[in-house]
Amino acid sequence: MPAFTLRRSWAALIVLAVSAFALVSTELLPIGLLTVIADDLDRSRSQVGLLVGGYAIVVVLASVPLTALTKNVPRRRVLGAAMLLFAAANLAGALAPSYEILALARLVTALTQALFWSIAPPVVSGMFPTSMRGRVVAFFSTGAALGPVLGVPIGTWLGQQAGWRAAFAVMAAVGVAVTIAVVALIPTYPPSDGGAARGTAPNRRAFVVLLFAVAAGVTGFLVFNTYVTPFLLDVSGFSASSLAPLLFVSGIAGIAGTMIVSRTLDAHPVTSLLTPIGVGSVSLLGLYLLGSVQAVVVVLLAGVGISFSAFATSLQNRMLQLAPGNTDIASAEVSTAFNLGIAAGSLVGGAVLPVHGAQPLAGVGALLTLGALVTLVVAERR
Repeated sequence: MPAFTLRRSWAALIVLAVSAFALVSTELLPIGLLTVIADDLDRSRSQVGLLVGGYAIVVVLASVPLTALTKNVPRRRVLGAAMLLFAAANLAGALAPSYEILALARLVTALTQALFWSIAPPVVSGMFPTSMRGRVVAFFSTGAALGPVLGVPIGTWLGQQAGWRAAFAVMAAVGVAVTIAVVALIPTYPPSDGGAARGTAPNRRAFVVLLFAVAAGVTGFLVFNTYVTPFLLDVSGFSASSLAPLLFVSGIAGIAGTMIVSRTLDAHPVTSLLTPIGVGSVSLLGLYLLGSVQAVVVVLLAGVGISFSAFATSLQNRMLQLAPGNTDIASAEVSTAFNLGIAAGSLVGGAVLPVHGAQPLAGVGALLTLGALVTLVVAERR
C-alpha cells in the first residue's frame, strides 16, 4: 500500500465521516418531510414511509453482492463513483415529477449506501496504524451519529421553508463536493493491499456469532426506537410538544456514546462491545418497568441512545479484528445483519403495538438485547 502522510489520512477520514453523515441524513429525510412529500405528490403517509423501510431492505439485499462485484476495483474509484451516484440520485429525487420517480431515486441511493458502508470502514482504518484503529472507527462513526441529530432536523426545516425538493438538492450538492474530495484524498491501490484488508485476529466461528448477535441486538433496540413516539405519549404521558426535546436528548446521548467508547476501543475491544449492549438491556428493561415515571424515562432514554451508538461503533472495530477473510466482505455482512435488525425491529414492533400497546415494546427490546449479550459473552469465553 502506498505511503501517505498522517495529515492526509485525517483529511480523508473527515471527508468519509461527512459522507457517512450525508448518507444517514438522506436515508432518514423522508421521516421529517413525510407530510410535506405526501401532500405534494398526493400520496398517503404510509406510502411515503415506505421510502425509508424499502431503503433498509435494499441495503440488506445489495451489500454483499455489490461488495463482491467490486472486490478488485481500487477503493478510490469505488467510493468516488458511489458518492457521485449518490449526488445524481438525490438530484433526480429533487426533480422527481412523481412518487414512482422519487422511489426509484431512493432505490439508487440505497445501493450507494450499501456499497459505501461495506468498504468505507476498512478504508478509513487502513490509513492509520493498528494502534489507532479504535479511535479512527469512532471518529468515522460520529459522522453517522450526527445524521439524525443535525442532518434530519436541518433537512426538515429546509424542506418546510423552501419545499422538500430543496433538502434533496442540498444533499446532491454535498455529494458532489464529497466526490471531489474523495478522489483527491483517497490513495489508489489494490483492495488486497489495504492496511485493514484482513482481520487482525481472524476467527470464523466468533465472527458468525457476532453477526447473529448484531441482528438480534439491533432488532431489540429498533423494536423500541422505531415506536418511541407512541411510548413517550401513551406510556410516559409526555405532551406532543415535549417529543422534539426528548428525541434531541436521545440523539445527543448517541454522540456521547460514540465519544465515550472511542477511549476504550483500542485497549479493551471486547469490553467495549459488551458493555453498551448490557447498558442498553438495562435501560430498556427500566423503561418497561418504570415507563410511567417521566424523570426516570428521560435518563433511561439517554441510556438507550448512548448504548446503541456505542454498540454500533464497537461493532465495526470488532469486525476489523475477527473478519475471517476479506474485511470488505465482512463489513458487508455486518451491514446486512445490522439493516436486517432495523427492518425486523420495525416489523416486530409494528406487530406488538396494535395488539398490546406501547409498553411491551421496551420489554421485548430488553429480551432481544439481553439474548445478544449472553450470546456474545458465551462466545468470547470460548
